[in-house]
Amino acid sequence: MWIRESQRAVRLEMLDRTPAQVQYISMKLEVITLDERRSAFARLTRGYLAALLAVAASTILGLLIAQRWGNGPVVLLYIPSVLVAAVYSGLWPALAATVASTLAYNYFFTVPYRTLFIHSPTDVAIVLILFLVALVTSQLAGMLREQARLAAAHAARNATIAGFARQLLSCTGEYEIAVVTVDELSRLFRCNAAFVSGKETPQLVASKPLDVSLAPSDFVAAAMTLTTGEPTGRGVRRLNLADWQFRPVTSGPTVLAAAGVARDDGATPIAEDQLILVGNLLDQVALALERARLECEALEFATLRERDRLRSALLASIGEDVKPRLNAIAAAARALRRAGSADKALIASVANEATKLDRYIDDLIDLSPGADQGPIEVANLTIDLHRRAVLRAGIEVHLTPKEYALLIELARHAGQVLTHAHLLRVVWGPAQVKQIDYLRVAIRSLRQKLEDNPAHPKLILNEPAVGYRLATS
Repeated sequence: MWIRESQRAVRLEMLDRTPAQVQYISMKLEVITLDERRSAFARLTRGYLAALLAVAASTILGLLIAQRWGNGPVVLLYIPSVLVAAVYSGLWPALAATVASTLAYNYFFTVPYRTLFIHSPTDVAIVLILFLVALVTSQLAGMLREQARLAAAHAARNATIAGFARQLLSCTGEYEIAVVTVDELSRLFRCNAAFVSGKETPQLVASKPLDVSLAPSDFVAAAMTLTTGEPTGRGVRRLNLADWQFRPVTSGPTVLAAAGVARDDGATPIAEDQLILVGNLLDQVALALERARLECEALEFATLRERDRLRSALLASIGEDVKPRLNAIAAAARALRRAGSADKALIASVANEATKLDRYIDDLIDLSPGADQGPIEVANLTIDLHRRAVLRAGIEVHLTPKEYALLIELARHAGQVLTHAHLLRVVWGPAQVKQIDYLRVAIRSLRQKLEDNPAHPKLILNEPAVGYRLATS
């Protein structure tokens, strides 16, 4: 891995250099490539050498055993050598150990000794069986080693996805999600990364490094990804002339954003075997964006509800405090008119204005939230907030006080997502905002009483990790 990083660093050095410097850097790149090949050859050579040494050790031990117990047990000594070579060096060194074990047994332990000829049919069968057993054993051990490697790769990928998801949990908006995304993509794939959103006019939300600027062709590729939901750009058939490769961030059929990656050396930024990891990471980004959207909507709904509550309190205050004073002004105007000691025109003007203000206040109170007490109709369910009655298909349903309070809160904001904390605070009080189990038990009971199929609810819907909402149709 460090070899590839060194190659990338050398390629970056070639930018804005003189021809002599470029030639020198190219020589450095050739040296790095040669060193990488030598390192791979050395690893392979060590594997073959270890396999042959294991076979030699088995042969020496076999020679010692054969002097006392004969050649029969010797054949079993070569199987561990093949297993060790397969587990620690790979399939090809294990196959080399298989061939070497067969030849060594034939040379040292079959008549005539110290030759590769075999006179006895029994020895021929033993040699063939040894070869087949060693071959099958090496194949099985190699498969186990490959499965272990794949399991380790899957575990590493799952750990990467889980760590990325934990980082996204602390993000509350698109910009924070974009920053975390580009940082993770740049770190994992060792490339430049960008986050673009907006279908009609794509905008660069975040990038790594910060001074990244997208060319017009890159914005065209990003716009196509946002529109079609298909990958575009470098290494992809669609708009391969772009320097960046863009991949969609989707939630169902909706394209939420586009994540772009690019390398300074112009190579394809994502290898074929990394596509699954990229897809999983972008799925986590989509979930984070959806969660942020729902939380924003819930916050807006809470703000609207608080504003309605304040407006109701203000209108109630006007009705309780201002109307008596207006009535007192009107009564005083009538008294002055009866006394005849004041200007009649002025008294009439005061009385008229007081009457108008009283009418305006009555109109405002009639427009206050909760003034409309009409029943809410949802599917076969009728919720009469005024009569405090719940009817299912015309039959009244008995609810406990907590169940009724929970259903009323959902009905007052039908179609809106209400968070767990909001429902717990309203129904159970501020001290119970963390007792989500209370809410789940009440929701389960409501579904048992109101839903046609509680296992697949269509009335009281769950928004994962956010809250609940009452369906409007």
